Amino acid sequence: MSHTFTGTVSGMTCGHCVASVTEELQELPGVTAVDVTLETGSVTVTSDQPLDREAVSAAVDEAGYQLV
Repeated sequence: MSHTFTGTVSGMTCGHCVASVTEELQELPGVTAVDVTLETGSVTVTSDQPLDREAVSAAVDEAGYQLV
C-alpha cells in the first residue's frame, strides 16, 4: 500500500532548488517517488509507509527551504 504526502514549499526559484528539495526528500525512509513543481511550489511524496509532516518539513529545511 502506498501513502502520499502533499504540501507546498516556499522559496524555490530555479531547477537547482527543485533538485535540492527532491534529493533531501528521497532520503526519507520508505520514499518511492518525489514530484516537485517549481511554478506552484507543490510537492508530492509517495512512500510505502506513512510520512510524518515533521520529517518532511525537516528534509525541506535541510535543503534550505520551508514547508508551508
